[in-house]
Amino acid sequence: MTEDLSTPFQGLWLLYFLGAFLLGAIPFGKIIGRFIAGMDIARHGSGNIGASNVARTMGVKWGLLTLFLDALKGFFPVFLFARLIPEAPLGPSIVGLCALLGHQFSPFLRFRGGKGVSTALGVYLAIAPGLCVVGLALFVMIVYIWDFISLGSMISACSIPLLLLASGRPGGVVAAAAIMAILVCIKHRDNIRRMATGRENQWRKKGPRSESPGGDPVHHRNRSK
Repeated sequence: MTEDLSTPFQGLWLLYFLGAFLLGAIPFGKIIGRFIAGMDIARHGSGNIGASNVARTMGVKWGLLTLFLDALKGFFPVFLFARLIPEAPLGPSIVGLCALLGHQFSPFLRFRGGKGVSTALGVYLAIAPGLCVVGLALFVMIVYIWDFISLGSMISACSIPLLLLASGRPGGVVAAAAIMAILVCIKHRDNIRRMATGRENQWRKKGPRSESPGGDPVHHRNRSK
């Protein structure tokens, strides 16, 4: 790792890591909820600011937009770093880890945040797009069979470090991916408890989109204008 950090750009690395953390910290789900539906997404549905809760609460198209933006804040800094400093193979993984930590422990949300699945997806797309496709396929298969997005997310995240290891990637890259997978699983601890007690929501058997009166908050807001 010492050799990996010994570049003329080393003095700027901490600033870059901080920038990746702050970019990852932007709570796009909360912003979309506020500006589109005039609501605090953290107070509806599961209380999470990620794409799944946005989709359940506001509609699939807004969930997909949240997924794209959350993935982009993981992809962009990693992709850019790899192009700027290609001689530092461990650097993109550290940048990705910083972006994930920013999303999960956002200073804009009093160091709370989302579960990091979409942001991790963006990071993996930048580091190993081919392996990421395998992880996505595994996610789709798990969700199709068991109907739990949380289960698919955790298994998919945990598969990436194993796939990186099997493909012969450097140990530091594998270790960073393993840390990311652990963080994603830790953030799903409430989902794990609910699955263990049979109370976890299934995607195809979802309930009402919103806990607020009137059902769909976007439709309700538009109708009230």
